[in-house]
Amino acid sequence: MSDAAEMDRKTWMGLLARAPAADVARLWAEADLPEPVHDWLRPPETGAVMVRGRAGATGAPFNLGEMTVTRCALRLADGREGHAWVQGRDKAHARRAALADALMQGAESGAVRAALLAPLAEAEAARRAATARRAAASKVEFFTMARGED
Repeated sequence: MSDAAEMDRKTWMGLLARAPAADVARLWAEADLPEPVHDWLRPPETGAVMVRGRAGATGAPFNLGEMTVTRCALRLADGREGHAWVQGRDKAHARRAALADALMQGAESGAVRAALLAPLAEAEAARRAATARRAAASKVEFFTMARGED
């Protein structure tokens, strides 16, 4: 979703989870976003989740394989909670994503949306468009010629 002003929680959490950790760290530092004091509800921990797939996107689900994830949950001093699940082993990425989730639930949401989520959404849209262009370049068009009986 490119319009960060219209994001719901599911959308921004997905965006933070898919974003490269280096991009989140760079944008966080550039924007000088607050790093409020927080208590851990669940400190960052790394584990694995089973990834499921569907044949043809509509068939019966099957176990595709495992993926490494890091998750955490925190509570800010004012009681807001932030949660995050991110791909990989980067605990700092999970912490920043959980902080962003908590900050998006308060007065700081506009600053977080403008400084972090909007650039991440634009970068994701650009990556998807580039992937679509590469796929379209390799597309093969098949056609059938009508055979007439002479």
